[in-house]
Amino acid sequence: MSSPVLDPITRPGGDAPRTGPSTIALSHPSLLLDHYRVPHRVDPDPVLHDGHLRSARLVSGGPRLYWVAADGLPARRRFAGVFAVDGWSVAGRLATEAPGSFGLRGGWSRVADVTDADGAMLARVWASSTGDVFVPFDVSELLACQWSESYRRLTGSGRVGSALRTSAIRTYYAVRPALPRPVQIRLRQRFAQRQGVPSYPSWPVEDGLHDLGDWYLRLLADTLSVPVRYLAPWPDGATWALVLTHDVETGAGCRDRELLRRAERDHGLRSSWNFVPERYDVSPDVVAEVEADGCEVGVHGLRHDGRDVASRRQVRRRGPAMRAAAARWGAEGFRSPATQRRWDLMPQLGFRYDSSYTDSDPYEPQPGGSCTYWPFFIDDLVELPITLPMDHTLFEILGHEDGALWLDKVRHLRQRGGLVLALAHPDYAHGPALRAWEELVEAVAAAPGGWHALPREAAAWWRDRRATELVWDGREWVPSGPAAAQCRIEVVSPRLVVA
Repeated sequence: MSSPVLDPITRPGGDAPRTGPSTIALSHPSLLLDHYRVPHRVDPDPVLHDGHLRSARLVSGGPRLYWVAADGLPARRRFAGVFAVDGWSVAGRLATEAPGSFGLRGGWSRVADVTDADGAMLARVWASSTGDVFVPFDVSELLACQWSESYRRLTGSGRVGSALRTSAIRTYYAVRPALPRPVQIRLRQRFAQRQGVPSYPSWPVEDGLHDLGDWYLRLLADTLSVPVRYLAPWPDGATWALVLTHDVETGAGCRDRELLRRAERDHGLRSSWNFVPERYDVSPDVVAEVEADGCEVGVHGLRHDGRDVASRRQVRRRGPAMRAAAARWGAEGFRSPATQRRWDLMPQLGFRYDSSYTDSDPYEPQPGGSCTYWPFFIDDLVELPITLPMDHTLFEILGHEDGALWLDKVRHLRQRGGLVLALAHPDYAHGPALRAWEELVEAVAAAPGGWHALPREAAAWWRDRRATELVWDGREWVPSGPAAAQCRIEVVSPRLVVA
């Protein structure tokens, strides 16, 4: 499995960033600081003697924030699983030893306990008498662990029955075209009952990874006694984002697009429509109609048979046909049928963005989720996670009678500054699902502070944001790069004490 690229922030054109009095120097690259676009530079720390230890400090000197790259530690020196700090939980690896085990001398006192899922203490966050702070885990490792769903191996959810589950999914999709619709629904309902909701990630909302980011930026500001600045996730002062998407599974769904589109048009919203190139006819007229309506076309697998990312060989065999369809349609994005995905294979499909990951969903044929409601990168591929439970799951499989869960989660995502990415199918636009969609569209159109975007616009913004940095102009930190004119700078100010 490939890992996210850990690139330090660099100036456009590859030059070193201009630094100011509060520039943070890191001993090693940081995926988290790069994700938030915190200005920093990578500069080896001469005081580090243990190969597992990392540090952040100011270029001008002062206290250090130390952390441990626990992935490289032997099993006897680490814990792997779900752990909690200050009320938030994530899954990953952490060091179970105190600072002295990593060559850090002096007196250390407790800042916070790190506990397992049952509340038993595993480790501690420590502070020294000189102001240094020691964290027993690497936040960048944790970020990569959640995004890539590697946590499923640590928690057991990716081991027990995984081969049987994969075989069952492939068998289901192989025989699905011959199954009557009621039989398909009963099989999915039975499968969902067996899956259940795991303790981690929680559903329908999982905040742990975002709580971790907030906690770490606060800890960095407090330890170094400087404001930590970063680029807000959305452009032009927006406090949250909205993306509406549709997967069209059948020819009937293609003809019934207006069932869902009508409400969007009435409220001035646009959406994307993901078609299946080799399952039904997608005429040039259909593509032209979608684009003329201000919407976007994407690719939803090749045949909707659950095999597109089954293996590297399948990607090589099917990729050219899917990319040819994308070229005909002017499509930039991909969504895998049944949200099937593999971290190492998704970038090889050759699209500008993907939207096959959920933030958290235990009820899909491939359960799990990236645990984030912000976009992220898989190599150079922008991933736009689905952050509302999809309509088919909510109404057909779980039997909800209204869209209250959708509306509740929209409120939560707006409060947390997240991406509201909804998925509905015209194939299932009837009864409670259709009424809930109309209510959802009305609610998000009226909600203030949102950036309403097509997926390709959201992906383009995320690329521009990654190519933009904060630089010191001699007086203050200013954004520099393709997103500079649209950026908003957020600031985490230090408190007087670390606690």
